[in-house]
Amino acid sequence: MELVIILFLFFCLPCSLFLSLVSLISFLNRAWLKPIMIQSSMSRQGVNGPPYRFLHGNTKEINHMRNEALGTSMELLSHHQLLPRIMPHVYSWTKIHGMNFLNWYGTRPQLVITDPELVKEVLSNKEGAYPKKFIQSYAKKFLGNSILSSQGEKWVKTRKLANQAFHGGSLKAMIPAMIHSVEVMLQRWRDVKEVDAFQEFKLLTSEVISRTAFGSSYVEGKNVFDMLTKLGLIVNRNNFKVSSIPGLDKLWRTSDDIESDKLEQAIKEAIIELIRKREGRGGHFNGSDDDFLGSLLNAFHDSDLSRKITIDDVVDECKAFYVGGHETITSSLTWTMAMVVNESLRLYPPVFNLTREGEDCHLFKPERFAADHGLAKAFLPFGSGPRTCVGLNFAAAEIKIALSMILRRYRFSLSPSYVHAPVHMLTICPKHGLQILLHPL
Repeated sequence: MELVIILFLFFCLPCSLFLSLVSLISFLNRAWLKPIMIQSSMSRQGVNGPPYRFLHGNTKEINHMRNEALGTSMELLSHHQLLPRIMPHVYSWTKIHGMNFLNWYGTRPQLVITDPELVKEVLSNKEGAYPKKFIQSYAKKFLGNSILSSQGEKWVKTRKLANQAFHGGSLKAMIPAMIHSVEVMLQRWRDVKEVDAFQEFKLLTSEVISRTAFGSSYVEGKNVFDMLTKLGLIVNRNNFKVSSIPGLDKLWRTSDDIESDKLEQAIKEAIIELIRKREGRGGHFNGSDDDFLGSLLNAFHDSDLSRKITIDDVVDECKAFYVGGHETITSSLTWTMAMVVNESLRLYPPVFNLTREGEDCHLFKPERFAADHGLAKAFLPFGSGPRTCVGLNFAAAEIKIALSMILRRYRFSLSPSYVHAPVHMLTICPKHGLQILLHPL
């Protein structure tokens, strides 16, 4: 239909007017006709959802609901219903449109599924039918083309490197560094009655990932962590923003555009400087592959093109593991201070993309993990399938070591000043920190 109209205009109108009309028709097809056709097709198959809004899709509604939900705190002991707070649009639209529904990120359709079996099928992705979702420009600067966002052969290559760095033997060698880092934290807690566990764990996990994956320390990587945090905040506040005029973002740069570009470049320079220090003053890598950075540098210097990676690949993977080995474990440890490990991961997963089902799913019941009640079908805190988090065992080891060492020295309780207000930044974290009272044993 669009082609017929264009051919008719080509023979009837002057060139400049013809090009303008073609551009308009193409724009209307992309921004209105195509979304309406997709919406209609999905509806005929029984999949409904909130109606498509011109250009913005449902992003304005989502932002409005999120801002409303985050305006209040939660009662910690009464319930743990995170979905209405963290993803109020999913909570609302599943009640209206069913457990699977269609919504819109600008002009891009998104099929939201909440059935655990369907989720596992997508995550296993055996036929390659489910590609990674579209990543907006700020997230691209944040993650680069790393293991968290890449696909195909690029992902296979970097996944092999990560598996090599975090396999059982390597993980065993990391345990002394984890223990040492926890001991340093506990030294800081001496003669202290109250601590902000969230901030303490941020420092702990930063130190652990720096030592175990990059052969450095938190002090050496502090600048990278700080800049990644700033860039992450930019990603978060632009997560559901869509330009009202297509192409405007290329002509008019916002303060976030300018700041994110500066941070992306500064992060790259800082990581390259860490690499130079690792390789030594002579600029030659010594071939050590004991940690993740060593594996990356071995691949960078590899003469076999099928295994070789670029310096940009090295930088992107470093960013991904600085974030993944820091933010997610900080989140898990923080909530686990008041929970038991598996139940904490079920109620407060670091990355919140799955709903929970069942009459008691919002109650805190660690005993549910004492026996197999079919929980494996819906318990996916580290994902599932070939893209299961490569740091699963690393994270589990760090959490268990930290908790066991803390519980040998202290019992703890929530401070009266604590306000239960989970928010979704890069991971789920406490908006006002987690203040706990320490009671030495």
